[in-house]
Amino acid sequence: MSTVPQPLWLRALFFIGVSLLFTHELDAMTHSEWRVLPLTSWLEPEMGRFVFVVLHVPVFALVLGWLTSQLPQRALQGQFWVSVFLIVHAGLHLAFSGQSHYTFEGMLSNTLIFGAAVFGAGYLAGNYWLGRG
Repeated sequence: MSTVPQPLWLRALFFIGVSLLFTHELDAMTHSEWRVLPLTSWLEPEMGRFVFVVLHVPVFALVLGWLTSQLPQRALQGQFWVSVFLIVHAGLHLAFSGQSHYTFEGMLSNTLIFGAAVFGAGYLAGNYWLGRG
């Protein structure tokens, strides 16, 4: 990974992907996503919701800290791994889609989930194309 500043189009691919993921997390609340996840599906509904929401605070703080690191190499590593996660996250949704509590079937939900993966893949491909990978 290079410390040469990223072109605007590459940064835009990354930030659109992350924005789609963060917006998906808002949408996930309306779909009670905690009922699908192995870590929270066994909890009572109110406790599952509580745990799901509360755990997002440290996760988001760590991710945002990583992405805004004053060390350029660390921030680029964060962008790489978050982009990988955007793709893995879509795969997890595919894997969980057969569960009875899975309700992410609408156009909005699927655009957020799979759009994030497309932008994550676009970011990774752009990095590779620029020789940064």
